[in-house]
Amino acid sequence: MKVNKIDHICIAVRDLEAAKKIWEPVLGKSAPDDAYLDEPEKIRVARYWLDGIGFELMESLTPDGEVAKFIERRGEGVMLISMNVDSTRESVSELTAQDYPIIGGIRAFRDCEFAFVHPRKMNGVLLEVIDYKWHELEGAGEDTPCAR
Repeated sequence: MKVNKIDHICIAVRDLEAAKKIWEPVLGKSAPDDAYLDEPEKIRVARYWLDGIGFELMESLTPDGEVAKFIERRGEGVMLISMNVDSTRESVSELTAQDYPIIGGIRAFRDCEFAFVHPRKMNGVLLEVIDYKWHELEGAGEDTPCAR
């Protein structure tokens, strides 16, 4: 599987507004570059663009969401590392052939697809592969809103 770059890193937080107050001064930002709700994934996200990599703070929308479950088991912290690939479907096919367990199949977001590899195979880290094309970056600066 060819990885183009680290796409984004996600931090699971209990309280998104409180976390933004902690992280924004460190990140040199006064607000997220992309703030959104992802109802199918049951998350509220504050995304910051840092030199070509997304840094996300994620809060669960429900007590049964995956972010809430992660925090219950492990506490707040790094939950996910996402790798940008040319094709999520091809990457999932390659990963599956090499016995990497995929969680929940291929999912849609904006104009791309993504999938998760189970953390038990990845040293306790949830790995995402995503084929977002980064159209927002064409001729744009660092603070342009981005993908997932």
